[in-house]
Amino acid sequence: MPSPVPRRLFVQRVLDLYRLAPGTTGNLRRCDRHLAGGLYDRGIPLELIRNALLLAVARRTFRSQDAPSLAPIATLHYFRPVIDELIAEPPEPGYLSYLRHKLATVAPELVAAAGHQLP
Repeated sequence: MPSPVPRRLFVQRVLDLYRLAPGTTGNLRRCDRHLAGGLYDRGIPLELIRNALLLAVARRTFRSQDAPSLAPIATLHYFRPVIDELIAEPPEPGYLSYLRHKLATVAPELVAAAGHQLP
């Protein structure tokens, strides 16, 4: 069931969250807009998408310092497997709060945006 939020607003919010995520190029592609629209059409809640971005950013940020550098994230599609992972197996709510706390200094804009609701 699609969100009661207008599709255009949902898509824009997803793209805004993507652009705030550390490690992304910040550039938007047509395929990003298409994926965001597809997530809306599938009825994926915006909160789940926010959580997927937080989880993926945390995984990239807190990996071993000995690990090789990662290339910038060039598309929203990078987060799709994490979205699917959270659909299949939602994390404990406390874990997401923990991630928000850990990321507050590393990705303050994304963490702050993750707390906002659509009008």
